[in-house]
Amino acid sequence: MSGTTYPDSKPLPASARVGIGQVNLTDLADRYGSDKGSTKHRYSELYQMLFLPLRDKSLRFLEMGLQIGGPEMGESADRKTTDVPSIRMWLEYFPRAEIYGLDVSDFSWFEAPRFQFIRCDMDDRAKIAEAKDALPELDVILDDASHASHHQQNAFLELFPKLTSGGLYIIEDLRWQPRPYEKPGITKTAALFSEYAKTGVFTHSDPEISAEFAKHRQDISGVFMFQVRYDKKRRDQVAVIHKR
Repeated sequence: MSGTTYPDSKPLPASARVGIGQVNLTDLADRYGSDKGSTKHRYSELYQMLFLPLRDKSLRFLEMGLQIGGPEMGESADRKTTDVPSIRMWLEYFPRAEIYGLDVSDFSWFEAPRFQFIRCDMDDRAKIAEAKDALPELDVILDDASHASHHQQNAFLELFPKLTSGGLYIIEDLRWQPRPYEKPGITKTAALFSEYAKTGVFTHSDPEISAEFAKHRQDISGVFMFQVRYDKKRRDQVAVIHKR
């Protein structure tokens, strides 16, 4: 990431050094039961290309949404959580990274070196702003939370400024929005970024939201849209936004 200095003073463990050029993220996703792997979404194929050059860097990585389920699936925010498959995957894949997790449900029981959890209700933009203040500057932000359009958009507006120069902001599952949360008439996140990729203009049903997104244009280097299972005939699934 061009605007970030990565300290290399601490040598990697021998096991990590051996695997820097060999570990495949899809293999890790499948091992830990993440839906990002080959059994479902195949996002790990894209992420392997994006992240392999960064694997031995001392970066800071945030993922929003830590386990399938939650209010978007009709469960309580206070549900019992049992695993953090993607977090386990990131901790192994990035042996020097500080990993941050954000979710509406409680994952504070999961403790690991280089991991910090923040509980946050994505339906409340003020809560996202509070979470932002508790975070350092970040090199990668990955939104795999509720997938509601306004949740995704509010998260981007609050957190994109925390991204370092050259950083990546990734939004997953653009083709699916949960009915309990999705607001009628709101511009879908996929449409918002697809239009920007084509025209360089953010167009939203809410003029105030359009104006907020427009303020970030000067900091966006590129927007890349990937279709479901990389099939151009299918709908957009993942957005990758690169920061100048």
